Amino acid sequence: MSDTSTCRQEPGVFIPVIDRNKCEGKADCVPACPYSIFKVDTLPTDLRTGLTFIGRLKGTAHGWQQALLVQPEQCRACGLCVKACPEHAITLAKK
Repeated sequence: MSDTSTCRQEPGVFIPVIDRNKCEGKADCVPACPYSIFKVDTLPTDLRTGLTFIGRLKGTAHGWQQALLVQPEQCRACGLCVKACPEHAITLAKK
């Protein structure tokens, strides 16, 4: 489990937002999150709509494997996932 000392918000105040055009499914966010918010799996077809040309190319090249939110309501805004993501595809947004 990751260090939770920087997790200062109550659960559900912030949620992670994944930029689907940037995520390459490298899964660095999965072990970084102390609250098991992420998993890497095949991106559902409905989440592929609206991707840029580059986003579609990346998706195809990586077999549509991307980070998915399992339980975003557990986020405590520590930012460990943001720091861990090599593509800078994760941000935190106030709910």
